[in-house]
Order: sequence, then structure tokens, then C-alpha cells
Amino acid sequence: MKKNILLTIAFAFLLGTTSCNDFLDNEPRGVLSEADVVTPQNVDGFVVAAYASLGNDHYDTPFSLWPYGNVRSDDAYKGGSGTNDIQTFHFFEISNNIRSDFGELDRLWYLNYVGISRCNKAIAALKQLSDSEYPNKQKRIAEMNFVRGHYYFLLKTLFKYVPYVDENTPIEDYPKISNRAKTDQQLWEAIASNFEFAAANLPATQSEVGRPKKSAAYAYLAKVRLYQAYEQDDNYTVTQVNPVTLQKSLDAANQVIGNYTLEPDFGYNFLPGTHENGPEAVFSIQYSDNDGTLFGRLNFGDMLSVPQGLGCCDFHKPSQNLVNAFKTTSQGLPMFDTFNDADLNYNQLNSYKVDPRLYHTVALPGLPWKYEENKIFQESWSRSPGTYGFYSSLKENVPVGCGCTVNVDPFYGNSKNRIIIRYSDVLLMKAEALIEMGQYNDALPLINQVRQRAANSTVLTGSYTSNNLISKYEPGVNCTWNQDFARKALRWERRMEFAMEGSRFFDLVRWGITEGTMNSYYSVEKTKRAFYSQAGFDHGIEEYCPIPLAQINFSQGLYKQNNGY
Repeated sequence: MKKNILLTIAFAFLLGTTSCNDFLDNEPRGVLSEADVVTPQNVDGFVVAAYASLGNDHYDTPFSLWPYGNVRSDDAYKGGSGTNDIQTFHFFEISNNIRSDFGELDRLWYLNYVGISRCNKAIAALKQLSDSEYPNKQKRIAEMNFVRGHYYFLLKTLFKYVPYVDENTPIEDYPKISNRAKTDQQLWEAIASNFEFAAANLPATQSEVGRPKKSAAYAYLAKVRLYQAYEQDDNYTVTQVNPVTLQKSLDAANQVIGNYTLEPDFGYNFLPGTHENGPEAVFSIQYSDNDGTLFGRLNFGDMLSVPQGLGCCDFHKPSQNLVNAFKTTSQGLPMFDTFNDADLNYNQLNSYKVDPRLYHTVALPGLPWKYEENKIFQESWSRSPGTYGFYSSLKENVPVGCGCTVNVDPFYGNSKNRIIIRYSDVLLMKAEALIEMGQYNDALPLINQVRQRAANSTVLTGSYTSNNLISKYEPGVNCTWNQDFARKALRWERRMEFAMEGSRFFDLVRWGITEGTMNSYYSVEKTKRAFYSQAGFDHGIEEYCPIPLAQINFSQGLYKQNNGY
């Protein structure tokens, strides 16, 4: 956004220095004034442009945040040809040598602010029209608040402190707004206000699936309030979980409960075609192919995760630790403390009982690729098995025979939607709020609802798996259900349910357990993976990304760098 401003200023300067030429005194033909553009007939163009930004990411600047939410956690290895292949992501993988001059961070910051800028322009344009001129005015403004809130949420979880600008901020004031103009809590409040406005003004239903509806705004509001409740000091230590803010998250989640249902099989959430925008998808980014554009509106952000045997480039590889976490006890419960004592061997799968979600999350050699029984996943499909092993990520990928892939040489993109919030997320957010408020008994049926669906999720894999075993929690029978156990169960459930979906690291930061979790993970992984030899997590620094140096320079030093960078 700041780059655009600088170009605009430079262009204005050039016009000023040549204004003595007579031809510049004449009205140019073919140039639209603001009055020409801001009309009931044209204003939707601003709105469409803001929506378009949701898919304007790139394989090294993915909005799915797989390098920052998964590779940076205990869920995934970077993958690719080796540690030097997009080396920036390797540094995040080992929590070492993370620098503020990484171009990937600068571009990610920039792309999010392009989206915010488009939302601001759309809202400002819509406000110039009357309700009688444009009956959808309030609904479209609410949609733009929702999308803007989404961009700010991504920025907040990545960088913690970011400058907040909206449609009321004069462009000339942009360079004057620091990333510390708002405190941590004030920034959360500003982000929440977008979803509060959206929830108050969006309709209960939308005729077009890509537009958010009222319940989607409440779901995102519940998420923002949940994150906000875990208050941190300047060293990123969680100092309290605010019960007032938790109640706001709970209230928002309650507005969503009952408006959606869980898919009967977990895997349906991650299939293209008729399963997209299904009963569990609260809000999704819409993609397409064969739409008249060069490649189609493809999911470029997740393009690198295609196994080498199906194209390129075998990034985003599930970790052995994650695979081990899917093992269950003889009672069908998680192996909380012993899951990583021995590795699950994919050549001896029937030696273990597992959570069925394993087979929807991780591609295992010898089993069908994405439920296609005539397409068996091979060890040879892995690009660098000596470094990263033989697993691949399934959720963002598609069946070979889907007809939804496009060759973008050397990559293969697909047009499957990316779900931003699923109904299971809302159920578990409500459960988390209840547990932290001491109402853990009320959280039990919510967690069990998600586990029961997991147990039922053998429709797609039942013909080739027989070792599935997952049970609901039964207090006094297979567990002692108190607050500590409920908290452990909830956090485990989130990992199993949303593995490889870009949220794991941010969950750890919210809970304030990143240092212990990651350094424990590194200590074991160092004995298995040589690239972890220098890994080590520094609390108070690496919970957040550095503010990009290029942005600090654009602000002429106004932006303040995060701890330790």
C-alpha cells in the first residue's frame, strides 16, 4: 500500500513539473473521474476487487499461512528439494536466523494491506451512495468490513503490532500512523469492530456462496475474541485469560451454533466439486478454472504441496510427530504423554490403532492418494526423502481425476475452495471458552460431537483401512473430566481436527505454550532430522514475525520493531 502511495506522489510531482504545457490544461479524453466511477452501476467493481484480493496470494506468500502456522510448529516439515529451497521458510522451521529483511514477509505484509486498501476504497465509495440509489449499500459495507477484518486478523497473528487504517483515514495520514498507535488490546478491539458491524448488518442468507452471511461474521468474531482473551505482557507471556472477553467469544459462538452441521465424513471438507461450500463450511475462499482467464482463479498459495510424483514441488510435509499423534490407546483415546515414544511405521499400520483423521490428513505410502484406489501413493513421489521423509499433505490437494487441476508449468494448481472457518472450529472455540471459564462439563458434549464425527469418518477410507479406533470421553469410565484434563483434551482435539490447516503455531502462541512445546519437539526431532541440529525456540521473540525492514524504511523509522529482531 505504501509503495502505491509513493508512486502516486511521484506521478503527481511529474504532472506538476510539466503543467506549463498547454495540452495538460485540457481535460484528457477517456479518463474517468471519481464521480464517473462511484455510481450504483459501477460501485460493485470496488467490492469485487476487494474479494479478488482474497485469492491474490502466491506460493511464497500464501494466505493459508502454511509456512507460519504449520512448518513453524510441530505439525510439518518445510519440504522441497532441501533446506535451501525457499530458505526463509527453513529458518522459521528451526526458529533460527529469522530476519526482518526477508522478502517473503514484506510481500505478505504488502498483499494483506492491498486487500485492506481495496476494502477501504469500497466502503468509502459505497458511503457516497444513498440507500435508495443502491439498496444493497449496508449489506455490501458489512461484507467489506468482514473481509477487512479477515486481513487484519492474519496480520495481527503474524506480526502482533500493525498500523490500523480504515475508510476514515485520509491517505495523507497513512505515513503518520505507527504500528504501535494502538495497544495490543486496542488493536484486537478494532479488528473485532469489523465483525461486529458485519454481524449486525449482514443477512442470514446470501444467494452467492462467496459472500459472508451473519453467522459467518459471528463465527469470526468468536475467533477474534477468543484470541484477545489470552492477554500477553511485553514478553509475550500469557498473564491472564480474561473471563469478560471469553464471554464475548462464547456469546458470538452461540449465534452460530445450530446454523451449520458437521459433514458426515471429515474428508468431505477437503474434496472439490459438489462437496465445496458444504454444510460445515462457514466461510470459504472461492476458486475456479476455465473461467476465461489465463489459468483460472487457482489456489496459488498451496500450489507447492503437490507431491513430486504428481507434479511439483513436495513442500509442506507432515512431521513424524504429527503422524505419531494420531495413534490412540486400546480405549480409543489420545496417547497424550506417550504418543511420541515410538514412531508410527506406515509399513506396519495394522500394528497401531489410530484416529481416522490420519487418513484424511496425511498421504501414506502404499495407500490410495486422496481416496483414489487406482492411484497408490508411492515412496518415490517424495522429492527429498532422506531429508523430509515420505509423507505428504492431503487436505489442500485434490484427486488426480478431479478435472480441477491446471498445469502452471512446472507447478500444478487446483481450483478447490479453501475453507477459512469450519463449523467444527466454532464448536471447539465454544468448548475452549467454556473450559477456561470453569464450565468444563458443558464443553464435554461439544468435544465429543467432534470426536464422534471423526469416528464416523470412514466412508471414504473404509475399503482400505481397518485400524481406526476413536472414542468419546466418558467421565468416570475412561477419564477423569476436570478442568486440567478438559483443557488437555481440547488442545489435543484442535491439533487432530485442524492439522496442516495453518493454525497450529498460532494456537500454541495463544495458549502461551510455544516455548515448551517447540523445544520439546526439537529435542526429539534432532535425533531424526539433521536439519534440526541448530533448532531452538526463543520465548519473547519468536512468537511473532519481525516487522519487515522494508516497511520500517517506508515509514521512515516510525514503525517499531518487535522484540529481539
